[in-house]
Amino acid sequence: MTPAGPLLIRCVFGIGQNYARHAKEMGGTLPERPVVFTKNPFCVIPSGEAIVIPAICHDREQVDYEGELAIVIGALARDIPKECVSDVILGYAAANDVSARWWQKTGAGGQFARGKGFDTFCPLSPIMPAAAVGNPNALRLTTKLNGQIMQDSSTGDMIFDVPTLVSELSRATTLLPGTLILTGTPSGVGTARTPPVYLKDGDTVEIEIERVGKVTSPVRKA
Repeated sequence: MTPAGPLLIRCVFGIGQNYARHAKEMGGTLPERPVVFTKNPFCVIPSGEAIVIPAICHDREQVDYEGELAIVIGALARDIPKECVSDVILGYAAANDVSARWWQKTGAGGQFARGKGFDTFCPLSPIMPAAAVGNPNALRLTTKLNGQIMQDSSTGDMIFDVPTLVSELSRATTLLPGTLILTGTPSGVGTARTPPVYLKDGDTVEIEIERVGKVTSPVRKA
């Protein structure tokens, strides 16, 4: 049960490199269009449940956090103009787009879906109704690892804002109620640090977005 009511997550879209500083820290150029990938819906878990580092990730340190604002679609949406996007948004949530970097970059032919779609790789806060959030493009987002702030940014820094993302994803594609859209992560991810910081057994990750909520996840090794 969430503040917006129970909901079956049917589909998960992710947006890559949607914050300029994050795109640069990952060695990329600013995208001209949204970078879109999918995650297995079964990877979604509620706040309090553990991120489990699977056995296929044990041969190298690689599992990373990504704090993100998540959009939750509440009505059938297809070819939605930007000015009508608010009509189909049920609410928002704080999310962690957990990413196994080797599988993301190398282990699956350069496609993101495998390394970002393992079970437990999408912790999600309770859904906050859109009306209670207000403007989704002016929210402070922080990520803490074991109490230390690793990411501290505003959703106002997104390259493609919420109306643009929903409208673009709905072009020639029906978005079902229960579609989750992860809007990208700001700079400060573990893999871009010197030395890199990856999740390990016993860690705790907290992602908080003002007026939206917080998702807290212990980390354990399978």
